Amino acid sequence: MKKGIGCLFALVFLVVMLDARMQSVFDMPDQITLEQGELKTLDIRLPLSATVQDPSVDVLRFNGESLDQRDQLQLGQPVTLEPVGTGQVRLSINALGFIPIKEVTIQVDTAKKLVAGGHSVGVTLYTKGALVVGASELIDAGGKVCNPAQESDIMPGDVIVRANGIEIKNADHLSQIINEMKNERMDVTIERSGETLTRRVQAVRDYQDGKYRLGIWVRDSTAGVGTLTFYDPVTKKFGSLGHAITDVDTHTKLSLKDGEIFHSSIIDIRQGVRGQPGELQGSFDDTGNNLMGKLEKNTDYGIFGTLYKPLKNALYTDPLPVAGKEEVVTGRAALLTTVDDKGVREFDCEIVRVNKQEAPTTKGMIVRITDPDLLDRTGGIVQGMSGSPILQNGKIVGALTHVFINDPAQGYAVFIEWMLSQAE
Repeated sequence: MKKGIGCLFALVFLVVMLDARMQSVFDMPDQITLEQGELKTLDIRLPLSATVQDPSVDVLRFNGESLDQRDQLQLGQPVTLEPVGTGQVRLSINALGFIPIKEVTIQVDTAKKLVAGGHSVGVTLYTKGALVVGASELIDAGGKVCNPAQESDIMPGDVIVRANGIEIKNADHLSQIINEMKNERMDVTIERSGETLTRRVQAVRDYQDGKYRLGIWVRDSTAGVGTLTFYDPVTKKFGSLGHAITDVDTHTKLSLKDGEIFHSSIIDIRQGVRGQPGELQGSFDDTGNNLMGKLEKNTDYGIFGTLYKPLKNALYTDPLPVAGKEEVVTGRAALLTTVDDKGVREFDCEIVRVNKQEAPTTKGMIVRITDPDLLDRTGGIVQGMSGSPILQNGKIVGALTHVFINDPAQGYAVFIEWMLSQAE
């Protein structure tokens, strides 16, 4: 009898452990970082408990109670975490009250404040190696049509980083190496979708000009205009765009060797209409006092780097606090962006949907432009406004990333929390 009860108990325990909600507990990050003033809810809703490993640390309140009042939590209902100091608290999440299944450290930091952006910036980016953007057929001296790269499985979107062990500096350097090798076979190292691959290829002498070629078009740099999202006056770091810089032809995220951002001027606006995005047409001089900062990262959540000089925002002279994603709500908000020579301006918008996210993605919110002046000027969200910061309740909550093709008044925005996680 006792053995049967034990088997039943083990079976029930196994079913619970395999539950999809239980898997979300296993997938929780080992460390959760909060800032003073930021609330977070643990919404597990499972028959689990959490034991506070160091209840004497006065850092958090759980559902309004201090750690010395309650050092064990029941996770069958949502639990609100409220920072009251800085430091760390360790939680052991247990099944059946005594079987540890997950340990989580909660780190509480002082509230971060950022200088709000909205400034128009020009961006130059130089890639690692040479990005393959297209393929073309060649005719050799014998009149034969061929494509060496394609025959060797080198395709658009690949980044050529080495040839015969030599690191490729840029497109011209690749061409130089190919012509030095002539028609000898060489090993080419490429990066494709996060993998590093090696391909053996033999160049062909083009009958038109006598130069050796692989039958590919390559690119090693790009430039454009976007909007600065934030500047951290403590670390001197900046964030911009809210999405990655990608190649216009292959849509591949560009690897970053180096790059810089510059002050930019808006010279014209192409209005957005249903089915065709608009554009802020900007101009920048990449010399002298226009230089703002150095690029250090090109990520799915924006570009990041260090400014050479402190940045100010005439609309908000003091740095603004940052909102956690749990603080963002639907309703009125403000957008900071630049559409003319008057500099950064504030426009009305509305957050119409907030997506619940436990892991970073770029589509955290749907935002609608409601400001009549901005709608009249641009038709809504246009290219070049990516990175424009969104403010709500006196805090920076996110940045514009993409426009809806069939409704230019609406678009997606990324939570500022995800941008900061990439910047740091």
